[in-house]
Amino acid sequence: MNKKVLWICHAAMIAALYVVLTLCINAFGLASGAIQVRISEALTILPYFTPAIPGLVIGCLISNTITGCALLDILLGSFATLLGALGSYALRRFKWLVPLPPIIANTLIVPYVLRIAYGVEDGIFYLMGTVCAGEILSCYVLGMILLFALDKSHKSLFAKKNA
Repeated sequence: MNKKVLWICHAAMIAALYVVLTLCINAFGLASGAIQVRISEALTILPYFTPAIPGLVIGCLISNTITGCALLDILLGSFATLLGALGSYALRRFKWLVPLPPIIANTLIVPYVLRIAYGVEDGIFYLMGTVCAGEILSCYVLGMILLFALDKSHKSLFAKKNA
C-alpha cells in the first residue's frame, strides 16, 4: 500500500472516530458548553503514533458543524485542535507530555469562544478552569489510557510500510 494512501486512510478513520465519539457524548450534553468532557479529545494522543493530524482537525470541524456550534467555535475550536495535535506530534518522544498541547490550546482558546460566540457570562478564569478540567479528563486520563492500550499493537495498526 502506498504511504500516502495509508496516511489518508488513517486521517479518515481518525476523523470518523472523532465525529462518532463527539456525537455520542453530545447526546448527554457534554460535547460543548462551559463544562464539557468531549471524549473524542482522547484521540489527540494519536499523533504519538501517526502524523495523520488532519484527521483530528477535520473530525473536530465536522463535529462542531453538525452539533450546531457557532461559526467562531467551528473555526477556532478546530484551530485549537490543530495547535494541540501539532504540539502532540512535536512531543511524541515524551510519552507523558503528549496530552499537554491539546489541554493547553483548548484551555487558552475555548473560554474566549464561549464568551464571544455564546455570550457565556462566567469569568474567563472560571471558564479556563472548567475547560481545563474537561480536557484533563478527556486528553490526559482517557487519552493516556488509549495511548497505553494502543502502544502494544501500534506497529500493526499504524504500519508505515509499502506493501
